Amino acid sequence: MRTRSSALLSLLLAFAASPALAERYAIDGRHSRPVFSVSHLGFSTQFGRFDDVRGHIELDPAGGKGSVDITIEAASIDMGADDWDEHMKGPDFFNVAEFPTIIYRSDSVLFEDGVPKRIDGRLAMLGQIRPVSVQVERYHCGLEVSTKRQKCGADVSLTVKRSEFGMQKYIPFVPDEVRISMPIEAYPESR
Repeated sequence: MRTRSSALLSLLLAFAASPALAERYAIDGRHSRPVFSVSHLGFSTQFGRFDDVRGHIELDPAGGKGSVDITIEAASIDMGADDWDEHMKGPDFFNVAEFPTIIYRSDSVLFEDGVPKRIDGRLAMLGQIRPVSVQVERYHCGLEVSTKRQKCGADVSLTVKRSEFGMQKYIPFVPDEVRISMPIEAYPESR
């Protein structure tokens, strides 16, 4: 019996000492909607958002690795008015007929004390691909009370120059620089 207990204890200690495997998460599109803001002719800051987002996140804090893959349906843009939505979907801006998706894929994830802090990757929009760094401003994992499921979430932000993607309409009256903030929530995928 003592040999069996020692073997079990050794196995548990070996498991506890081994690095955790990367966890893969599916993005919860209902709680992950990018919001962008830009000055409107100097009068006010205007906001828009995208309502159809999907993707996956993989995190291995112990190994200091991770990956992010997000797809946004450009036609899901919501400016708060139907005619404005249609204008933004047109060729002057997101040109959704020709470029239906906006895609972000990470190259690396920077961790500090096991928490993701910055994601470096590439943003594909309007047929252009540009390097973009995303700042992780908040990160939390725990039990979601309403679903009784484990979940992770973060608030992330980035700034892009729209002209780098070919979106030049109304510059400089509507600035080139656009700030994007995005709450992201994701559930672990079952393996």
